[in-house]
Amino acid sequence: MVGRREVLAGIGMAGLAAMQGAQAQGTPQGTPQGTPQGGTQAGWPERPLRWVVGYPPGGASDTFARLIAAQMTPRLGHNVLVENRPGGGAVLASEIVARSPADGYTWMHVDNGILVYNPALYSRLPYNPDRDFTGVGFIGRFPLFIVVRPDDPVRDFAGLVAASKLRAPTYGTPAVASPHHLAMELVKRRTGLAGEHVPYRGGPAAMQDLMGGNVDVVVIDTATGTPFIRDNRCRALCVMSETRSALFPDVPTLRELGHAEAVAYGWQGMSVPSGTPAPVIERLAQEMVRAMTSADIAKRLADLGIEYQPWTPAQFAEFVQRENALWRPLIRELGIRLDG
Repeated sequence: MVGRREVLAGIGMAGLAAMQGAQAQGTPQGTPQGTPQGGTQAGWPERPLRWVVGYPPGGASDTFARLIAAQMTPRLGHNVLVENRPGGGAVLASEIVARSPADGYTWMHVDNGILVYNPALYSRLPYNPDRDFTGVGFIGRFPLFIVVRPDDPVRDFAGLVAASKLRAPTYGTPAVASPHHLAMELVKRRTGLAGEHVPYRGGPAAMQDLMGGNVDVVVIDTATGTPFIRDNRCRALCVMSETRSALFPDVPTLRELGHAEAVAYGWQGMSVPSGTPAPVIERLAQEMVRAMTSADIAKRLADLGIEYQPWTPAQFAEFVQRENALWRPLIRELGIRLDG
């Protein structure tokens, strides 16, 4: 649930070239098409697979799905087709995958919103993420920065908190109930910061208004914010991760500044319908780790400051459970609803 449109600029045509190159490589030498690996059920897969993305083409989820699918296609011996089914916070796509056969041929691109936020944001959902999906692999965490204009008199996060006591600043995020919005509400509760939310249609729009002086502060993810921070078009006061960003090592974490529980980020992964055979999940998990650690994707993750961990399905599930315990109660406390 990070920057639907904005990651494309960070990956650009190089990503398309990587997809074409991966598709042209074919099956690795000594691995006939369709040959089972890692104990997979004999003969699986026997036909093309589909990766359903609940957002429009060109955004972060779509772009990463296509990059990873291009890496996995030759290893699986069949095409992995990315299918965009946008609508309603990815609720439509989630329902489609949840109702698909549990045979490993239909995958769901998941994120904070789909697996964690939606049950608290909607009074009724046509799917239950805790029951209907099984995690396969992790794509990455997108660090979140709090940024101001370069000429803002506030020089650090402590100064922002102090200034907010006199006048609550406006803060922009890519959308209502985005990881950015909810992260800032968490920060407000755990640091004493005051602020008034201004939602935008995407991170770039929020950043443009920041530079134009129409909003005081923006919470931006690394994929969208990196060029702005790197080119000194804004000043990062802090990052919400546990550790400093490798791209911007001079930017302190909130944890360093004495706010140990103010940790948040956007993230993405891939799941399949519950009931998918364990050998199929194991095979997909192995191939996804291979794809994510390939030189091409690893470089793109590093260039955008996205943090990857080669988690097993069990580790991914434990991570989601921890996220649920933190964010669902906060959303309900805030009273944010997306269905009236």
